[in-house]
Amino acid sequence: MTSAWPWITLALLGAYHGLSPGMGWLFAVALGLQEKSGKAVLRALLPIAIGHAASVGLAVGLLAAGKASIPTGILPWITGGVLVAFGIFKLVRPRHPRWVGMRVNARDLVVWSFLMATAHGAGLMLLPVFVLGEDNPAPCHGPSCHDAAGISLSSPSGYLAAISLHTLAMLAVSALVALVVYYKVGLAMLRRAWFDLDRVWAGALILAGVLGLLL
Repeated sequence: MTSAWPWITLALLGAYHGLSPGMGWLFAVALGLQEKSGKAVLRALLPIAIGHAASVGLAVGLLAAGKASIPTGILPWITGGVLVAFGIFKLVRPRHPRWVGMRVNARDLVVWSFLMATAHGAGLMLLPVFVLGEDNPAPCHGPSCHDAAGISLSSPSGYLAAISLHTLAMLAVSALVALVVYYKVGLAMLRRAWFDLDRVWAGALILAGVLGLLL
């Protein structure tokens, strides 16, 4: 089976992760307000994206190791089961990693983002896409199509392309949301219109696991 759906799904999941305040845009806005600078908001986003990519890369690396040592027919069941169990855990215990303060440099932001993405299971959420779509090459148009046609989700270059695509989508949406909140909406509006995204996130983990088990 060859189609663009795994790549589109990875990009959409990146956009979804970018919408989640727990993945970093809220922290970037807080840093911007602290320094009274929109540039501080933008400065914070790249290290946050790097930490997010590292967490996703860790999950994908563990999946690749699992594929080398676990029978192919069992791996989707393990992946789906882990996702459902982790989603239920996040549903009943929606806690966030604690941070020591707001005085952070770029390295601190990378570490913070890595911990937050890992604690929330951001990489785990992508694993069904890698398991179910591993034979799908990246969509390709134009003169470079010949070289790109060899990229599939089951190859190291495919893993790298997929993580890059996901992270770019996450970064773009995070930047858009952070700048809109910083310049237009303001945190006061968020306090009045806030809803519990942690439960939505937990539900997405469970849904991804169930789909991984059924498809």
